[in-house]
Amino acid sequence: MTPRSVADARADLVRVAREGVIWPGVPPRRDDGTPPARRSAVLVLFGVLDAVPAHGDTLPVPAELDVLLHRRAATLAHHPGQVAFPGGGIDPQDDGPVGAALRETVEETGLDPSGVDVLGTLADVPVPVSDNLVTPVLAWWSVPSPVVAVDHREAVDVFRAPVADLVDPSRRGVVVHAAGRGRARTPAFELDGGVVVWGFTALVLARVLDAAGWSVPWDRSRVVSP
Repeated sequence: MTPRSVADARADLVRVAREGVIWPGVPPRRDDGTPPARRSAVLVLFGVLDAVPAHGDTLPVPAELDVLLHRRAATLAHHPGQVAFPGGGIDPQDDGPVGAALRETVEETGLDPSGVDVLGTLADVPVPVSDNLVTPVLAWWSVPSPVVAVDHREAVDVFRAPVADLVDPSRRGVVVHAAGRGRARTPAFELDGGVVVWGFTALVLARVLDAAGWSVPWDRSRVVSP
């Protein structure tokens, strides 16, 4: 398998933004039929974030390709301690989901938004556990800038995740967790240091990897612990 170039990877993401992504198995409304109460947006930011390569070098993405993630503070009411995309609620003064995703990312990580090329927005994803409707904003980091956890009440760590590690089948699995009145299986990714990406963030990553043509067959019966 020949790794694709960084330019190829960006072109793949431009196509994903243009064609869109379908979120299978996600309920569009609450149990009572009404839409979620909150609107939010997250920044799904890919790029060559540093010179540190991934472990895999035979996967269909360049070894230096990364996506920006952070770890939420354990004291937050929703999704405490989980790995997430930067982002948050859409305020009235925001220029829609794109403006909200960029503003929240700047507030959380100190990122310079002038170096970010927004490729487009993806279909909204309902998140019933937080009564939220989230718009993923797909973007490319054309001019990287330093990032750090700015407000430790929101995030305790900001880091880059090698995409080649995310598509490595030995690092993929599912998390079985409570969902409404039953149990659900959602994608999961194991990163270095015992970090597990699961839930909403893993769902978005998995579908974007699929849509970009980067996924490699993996064992969907493999259960990992969050």
